[in-house]
Amino acid sequence: MSVCVQTGVTHLTPLTITQCSSPDPSDAVLNRPPWVTTTLGSFLIFTIVVDILGNLLVIFSVYRNKKLRNAGNIFVVSLAVADLVVAIYPYPLVLTSIFHNGWNLGNVHCQISGFVMGVSVIGSIFNITGIAINRYCYICHSLKYDKLYSDKNSVCYVMLIWALTVVAIVPNLFVGSLQYDPRIYSCTFEQSASSAYTIAVVFFHFILPIMIVTYCYLRIWILVIQVRRRVKPDNRPKLTPHDVRNFVTMFVVFVLFAVCWAPLNFIGLAVAIKPEVVVPLIPEWLFVASYFMAYFNSCLNAIVYGVLNQNFRREYKRIVVSVCTARIFFQDSSNDAGERLKSKPSPLMTNNNQVKVDSV
Repeated sequence: MSVCVQTGVTHLTPLTITQCSSPDPSDAVLNRPPWVTTTLGSFLIFTIVVDILGNLLVIFSVYRNKKLRNAGNIFVVSLAVADLVVAIYPYPLVLTSIFHNGWNLGNVHCQISGFVMGVSVIGSIFNITGIAINRYCYICHSLKYDKLYSDKNSVCYVMLIWALTVVAIVPNLFVGSLQYDPRIYSCTFEQSASSAYTIAVVFFHFILPIMIVTYCYLRIWILVIQVRRRVKPDNRPKLTPHDVRNFVTMFVVFVLFAVCWAPLNFIGLAVAIKPEVVVPLIPEWLFVASYFMAYFNSCLNAIVYGVLNQNFRREYKRIVVSVCTARIFFQDSSNDAGERLKSKPSPLMTNNNQVKVDSV
């Protein structure tokens, strides 16, 4: 028998939440105006569609185009997989919860959904960190880059990223922090389950990676400025405009991730430090908005590649044409003779080091 308590919350919209001590997530329901659920549902449908189509485009672009098959883009594909996973399983379950006004899929799906979502989130930030380190080595330590990022080493790095991701999410199963939250219709990390654990999660899964990425990109920006002002050391390879554009692309990916996930992480940190003071001060709309903003991030990367990276943009167009002519699995777009003549890069050698220009 479950014990339920009704609490009224009136931040922007009248809301009644029925909270139950039963572990069954279907016991937690809430009443909201129809336009709220319609808006959240439509927003999530858009995210799912763009996420799946966009990240499939990224993966197929690298698969089809030999120019895009390089060490740097292994991390890009890994990031696309992390974003794609949530659109295939957890997000549809959240969508079902929205339109049924509660979780009706059982506790097993709830736990698996929360676990997969955690794997995707942590996998995303770890892959973004891996991309930043890759860009840092490529631009700031280019003489050692080929040795550090051989094909074999790059695959090992990606496997290490996913191994660390699984290790990072496993403690949730023992802490009991994966719970259904009716405010966001999701089985997710419960910020108030353990203050110490929440602080550790925010630091190691968000703040520390952000610090590492910021350091890498700051060093790259300094070198870019030195190159443009012609004050760089003579023993460093020259940066081409292509290198700078590719760096900017991945920097934008990082900034969007930080912006989309920062509100949720800082709310969690505040709740963990002083839950009795902070929890009553957090408006319902802010909590919900922070979660759905974080969900939205999973569909943005593919758009960024298409807008800022010419190689991906061209390949997107070719894939769309190939889908219409049923040739997507049978044509290697990089083998087109005319295209090879147009896009063949001129070798740029500086101090016996060839600068690569095709990685993202």
